[in-house]
Amino acid sequence: MAASFLQNFQALVAWLRDNVNAPEQFTLSYAGEHSQFIRFNHARVRQAGDVHQSSASLKLIADGRQAELNLTLSGDADIDRQRLGEALAQLRQTLPLIPPDPYLLLNDSAWESHDQQEQPLPDSASVLKQIEAGAGDLDLVGIYAAGPICRGFASSSGAFGWHQANSFNFDWSLFHANGQAVKANYAGQVWDDELFARRLAQAREQLDYLGRPLKTLAPGQYRAYLAPAALEEIVGMLGWGGFSAQSIANKHSPLQRLYSGEASLSPLVNLAEQVSGSLSPAFSEEGYPRSDLRLIDQGRALEQLTNARSAAEFQRQANGAEPWESPSALSMAGGELAEADVLAQLGTGLYISNLWYLNYSDLPAARMTGLTRFACFWVEDGQIHAPVSTMRFDDSVYSLLGTQLEALTQERELMLSTSTYGQRQTGSNHLPGALVKRLTLTL
Repeated sequence: MAASFLQNFQALVAWLRDNVNAPEQFTLSYAGEHSQFIRFNHARVRQAGDVHQSSASLKLIADGRQAELNLTLSGDADIDRQRLGEALAQLRQTLPLIPPDPYLLLNDSAWESHDQQEQPLPDSASVLKQIEAGAGDLDLVGIYAAGPICRGFASSSGAFGWHQANSFNFDWSLFHANGQAVKANYAGQVWDDELFARRLAQAREQLDYLGRPLKTLAPGQYRAYLAPAALEEIVGMLGWGGFSAQSIANKHSPLQRLYSGEASLSPLVNLAEQVSGSLSPAFSEEGYPRSDLRLIDQGRALEQLTNARSAAEFQRQANGAEPWESPSALSMAGGELAEADVLAQLGTGLYISNLWYLNYSDLPAARMTGLTRFACFWVEDGQIHAPVSTMRFDDSVYSLLGTQLEALTQERELMLSTSTYGQRQTGSNHLPGALVKRLTLTL
């Protein structure tokens, strides 16, 4: 199936190279997927189906101007060539009507990149059998998505990139009769029966605790453990301009003080845009090759995410960041705390499985606010005692991942993007859990 995507893309590129003539230049971005979706309710399959789709984005450049048009493709070579020809004609009419782009910076190198990650996808029947056996009569609600995702890029300068990766993503919740829920996820490229069984067993154990009376905490500062899913919400917020060359240059970054050298995080914090081995392509939609970037090393800011426009505007080197300059394959190094020792090391405090509705309460100070969500527990003497009612936190990253960070877990969790808006995404976060000496709850 991936071969047909590649052949379709190659045919479109060949047609463009025969029909776009200097001084015109083109770039063509391609996206395709063949995904199986299975929806669950009460641990039973309620809906199943396949999605086989592809699309392309054609950009025409001439005389310092550029115009772009998005196409939905059919997979039929003749029909898609016709659509591409109509798009090219439309762009030729549009281009003279728009002003020159002062920040147009094309990559005119003829690079090549080909990455075909063909790990065997899990057999759907065996996955369903394991889910049904593990969940039993629990109220499990979720969605399982699996299949290859493809990305391509080509230009009139001779650049050609192809990326295809097989992956699966099972995102589910277990609901208690009292309406409380445990949220969990298992994603990756190689399905491990034993690992999934442990994830499901942990969710079942947490579900039992949700039957206990809720504990209401007073506002204040508490020792806390942030599970990888909770930490993902925090580092995800940092992606909103935190590592962006444009935001940093305009002094709008929440990590402005970090990049200016006025502040630092804990030496335990090492963050990278880890393109190699990830599900993200090693090239951007703008036609720049991507490589691994060290964003934060031992708590100190290093590299920034720089797209072509930022490179032109601020005289920097483009490094393959997308226009929004957010990480797409973020990886945080683990620490020395064994996951099995988390509760004992926490002692008395909060075990936070999830956070949600995060936003900045003070962006220059990297201060965030949000709510606890799903299976958050009060722990005493290393034992879970009670679920905690929903609370709001308000704290700075310079505290949570800085002065108050005590330890990171050895084990890390790979979390793939669950977004299916328009198409499945290739974004990922690979994160440990974090033990913090103090988290501020406000109400």
